[in-house]
Amino acid sequence: MAITIRCLAHASFQIKTETQNIYIDPSTQHTDLKEKDFEPADLILVTHPHQDHFDKKLLKKIRKLGSPIIAPPSVREQMKGGVVWDVGPGQFMQLSSGIDVRAVDAYNIKRFRPNGEPFHPKGQGVGYILKIEGKRIYHAGDTDLIPEMEGLFNIDVALLPSGDTYTMDIAEASEAATMINPEVAIPMHLKGSDPEVFKNNVEGKSSTKVVILGEGEEYTLE
Repeated sequence: MAITIRCLAHASFQIKTETQNIYIDPSTQHTDLKEKDFEPADLILVTHPHQDHFDKKLLKKIRKLGSPIIAPPSVREQMKGGVVWDVGPGQFMQLSSGIDVRAVDAYNIKRFRPNGEPFHPKGQGVGYILKIEGKRIYHAGDTDLIPEMEGLFNIDVALLPSGDTYTMDIAEASEAATMINPEVAIPMHLKGSDPEVFKNNVEGKSSTKVVILGEGEEYTLE
């Protein structure tokens, strides 16, 4: 069955199968998205508590009754009401829908606030690997190029931030893509960076295909 991966904005993605509607980091905060742009969700995953990734009011409105929200403890602490399952790096969940969710590390090692604190400290946020109908989709979350990425394998689609300032830049995201070696890499969290540079870098050094998605565009994984 086909799996559709749709870029909504920034790092917000919708993943749809014949029976499941999944959102990763859905938010109307600091994006042009509105509540009407979202369909009722069977599953919601949040990577970390920054507003452009975690929109508490939106989550409560779009989740179906009883549908889970999976998020790190830093998000669960702010989310009152609804079903919230907290996860940390290395934790794994097998859902009744048949979808497997694994949380992985996502943090900064070289991008800091003026006070010296990382924008994304280790342990605050996560990335996710979803296994859906035998396909593995990796959403890296907000992260630098980190050693834990060397342990990722058999990824069909990797969604990689490449906008610098708060996450990897184009060069680091390209290195991550060649390290992970997914079938397909999709740059996200661009912050004005040129995805064509990412495409040329990755496709020139690996067998990975790069797919560039604008807001509202989608890729179908067969």
